[in-house]
Amino acid sequence: MKSDSQLQLDVQAELKFEPSINATHIGVTVQDGVVTLFGHVDHYFEKLHAEHAVQRVSGVKGIAMEIEVTLPSLTKRADGDIVHAIDNIISWSTLVPKEHVHVKVEDGWVTLTGHVKWNYQKLILAGALSHLLGVRGVSDQIAIKHDLAKSVVKGDIVDALNRRAKSEAKNITVEVKEGVVTLTGTVHSWNERALVNHAAWSNEGVCDVIDHLTVVG
Repeated sequence: MKSDSQLQLDVQAELKFEPSINATHIGVTVQDGVVTLFGHVDHYFEKLHAEHAVQRVSGVKGIAMEIEVTLPSLTKRADGDIVHAIDNIISWSTLVPKEHVHVKVEDGWVTLTGHVKWNYQKLILAGALSHLLGVRGVSDQIAIKHDLAKSVVKGDIVDALNRRAKSEAKNITVEVKEGVVTLTGTVHSWNERALVNHAAWSNEGVCDVIDHLTVVG
């Protein structure tokens, strides 16, 4: 198992290695395997990519994000312009239902409300907004409402875990109640944790996934 000091060096190296991030103003501290990132970046996508970079490092047990997005003056946009741009993104998408998604922007911070049927619709929208000029952050409050929520079968999710993360499935417990999936147990990396979550979300009728998985490194 890595020491905190070694983990700090590895995270710093991974941040510098990631080409989409300017890591000059990002600081890293580590305590008991939990990584804290602090400082500031110029774009919201840099903050997201920094988090993803940390997740790639083996031995990370948790992440605390204390990075602020401080937009350069040339990239600042009026809130109304951002709302209009987001409306265009939704209107041109064949996968996100415009009539069920509502947008509010305040000082560059986007709040999304409403509902969709699938988690991948939320992910598509969040991914598009992460690179939108002028966005400082996104609060995703979109709910998942599926007409077939009661059809969720625990066995279907377990089968998916066996197909996608067979080596980890034996260490994971899956509980399903009224469309809410609760995952408990252990995995060996953040990538495996993401794989298990994706398997749970991929089942028709899942409206929420509660992740209590522990990364043991």
